[in-house]
Amino acid sequence: QVQLVESGGGLVQTGGSLTLSCTASGPSFSTYAVGWFRQPPGKEREFLASISRRSGGSTYYADAVKGRFTISRDNAKNTVYLQMNSLKPEDTAVYTCGADTILHNIIMNHKAITSWGQGTQVAVSS
Repeated sequence: QVQLVESGGGLVQTGGSLTLSCTASGPSFSTYAVGWFRQPPGKEREFLASISRRSGGSTYYADAVKGRFTISRDNAKNTVYLQMNSLKPEDTAVYTCGADTILHNIIMNHKAITSWGQGTQVAVSS
């Protein structure tokens, strides 16, 4: 398994932007698909975006963030990014990355994901 650490969260005003990073340590990061998830206060965790194993790989987005968020990865740096634009107060949540060798788990079967980070807080003020 890989170990994941998120960074880049913080407080931003409505309409602002943030870029989150998910940095992995451990073997063979390039064999893992990665996804970003978030858990708003008092709500369940929700899927946001996924990227397949290779740098520049295929991506998939939840409707709630499509067109505003962009996921990318740099396997040379063992890092996956989430560029977030046009942020809204409802984007306030703890953002977490997850990694698994099976892309289907990232998109459809979150309970099967083998590696999770600890999360980073994003707060959007109105």
